[in-house]
Amino acid sequence: MSAWTVPGYTESLELGAGASGRVVLAVHEGTGVPVAVKYLSESLHTRPGFVHGFRAEARLLGGLDSPYVAGLYEYVESPDGAAIVMELVDGVSLRALLARRGPLDPEAALLVLKGSLLGLADAHRLGVVHRDYKPENVLVTPDGASKLVDFGIAVGSRARAGVAGTPSYMAPEQWRGEPASPATDVYAATATFFECLTGRRPYAGDNIAELALRHVDAPVPSDDVPAPVRALVRRGLAKEASGRPADAEAFVAELEAVAGAAYGPGWEERGRGRLAALVALLPLLLPSARTPGRSAADTAHTVLRRPRGRGRAQAWKPTGPGMLAAAAAVLLALLVAHAAPPDTGGSGERAAEALATTSAVPDVTAGPTPAAPAPATAGPAGPSPALTGAAPDPTTAPDAGTSPAATATDPDTGAEPGPEPGTGPAPGTEPGTDPGTGTPAGPPPATGTPTASPTGTAPAAPAVKDLTVSEFRQTGPDTGTATVTVVTDGPGPVSIGLRWSTGDTRGAPGTPDGANQVFERSGATQYTITAEHVFLGPGCYWTVTATTAPASAAGGASRTLLTRRCDLR
Repeated sequence: MSAWTVPGYTESLELGAGASGRVVLAVHEGTGVPVAVKYLSESLHTRPGFVHGFRAEARLLGGLDSPYVAGLYEYVESPDGAAIVMELVDGVSLRALLARRGPLDPEAALLVLKGSLLGLADAHRLGVVHRDYKPENVLVTPDGASKLVDFGIAVGSRARAGVAGTPSYMAPEQWRGEPASPATDVYAATATFFECLTGRRPYAGDNIAELALRHVDAPVPSDDVPAPVRALVRRGLAKEASGRPADAEAFVAELEAVAGAAYGPGWEERGRGRLAALVALLPLLLPSARTPGRSAADTAHTVLRRPRGRGRAQAWKPTGPGMLAAAAAVLLALLVAHAAPPDTGGSGERAAEALATTSAVPDVTAGPTPAAPAPATAGPAGPSPALTGAAPDPTTAPDAGTSPAATATDPDTGAEPGPEPGTGPAPGTEPGTDPGTGTPAGPPPATGTPTASPTGTAPAAPAVKDLTVSEFRQTGPDTGTATVTVVTDGPGPVSIGLRWSTGDTRGAPGTPDGANQVFERSGATQYTITAEHVFLGPGCYWTVTATTAPASAAGGASRTLLTRRCDLR
């Protein structure tokens, strides 16, 4: 039986997959507009808590309409599946940019920080805190602009939703389990700004406890950044939230004053030009450079649409102000983060990242939650379906738990909220949105600056000479990280697939666990892939199996480990 697909779209290419689902490139059949579609995995779709979280993401940010945040077109749900259709941003993740091109100069780093702060400010005005800002969640477009993605574990300001985030960017109050606030996002944005300038994170640790202590107690390493921006770093990384700017908007004002005084009135234009030049050096990481295929679509039965508003893509997009979902972010990070080289940090820090990165799962003991629109029954699928109103449907607020999300190549994107930034935000204070009705009028505008695809004859498919799972280790109670090495005889394109399984007997076929992951590489003759997976099954043995297309002469490669919970030595 074929997997359920969203009606009205033609899928062309799988962009990534992980524990929470898969992300595909698709085209809206009525308009020809390319989109990204994030599917909740079949295993999670049968678990009401994860479906509630997936749906809550859209509700939480239903009023957000920002040019600095990737937009959501529609959320589609049926008895057979759930999916989020979102804007396809033609950009390179900041993580990939830093990994491949090193630290940024101050003007470029300031411009990235400003763009992200403006996106966060739009969320803060709605009472929404991101809680998981990091380089994977920023996309830089060919014109040097940036867009913020992944609100997968966002919550209402001051809401208690448990510890969640990515350890290297978590504020001291997050480590203490205190409520998140806009100042929490300011801390994460400053930590990323520090990394843009230095090529490393502000704090490191051999284990999770050491990393936590350094975030809470260690001096701010402001001397490691250029003198003109040290005051910004000290402010943004202040140990107490009260010592930081109250929200992103306030920090933007401080940033502009510092940047203007230090670098003159043309700093933004120069920074944008440098970012554009860096992206131009990585054309194959852009979604526009991917070669599409074809696949068919089935029929959905339930559609949850957005209320009418002034947002972009009014045409066929369900309605008004842009809604952003975590899965949307996940996808966009996966578009390019999967092409980044392995994290260069120590194994201790990588393990700490995996252990502490969490996402939300339902918790009926959480505080009261606002009523939200429930999915409305849709008519027959078509390229421009009419919108229907939705009745209120209260949902439970999530708490922190094991991330059900998808994974990318950098450990910080792994168990994260994990596709993986995580899925399942906890509704807190959010603006009310009234469902609207109406019929879409036209196609959504194309986003980003078009980038020409590489010219010349495409390289022939190479022969895979060697395929090895060089490392497979447990990094947390439910997370494992595998490193795969592929050697080819030419620079042509090769697809590397990872399958995960669990079982109770070493050497016996296990039960498939979560969705497969696919990584596409070209331009070299040796590739190293590091991927993280959140295991859902209870088996004592975890197995990762790697395959390639074209197939390796020796077939696939696999590796099995005995989990700590079953190792009695």
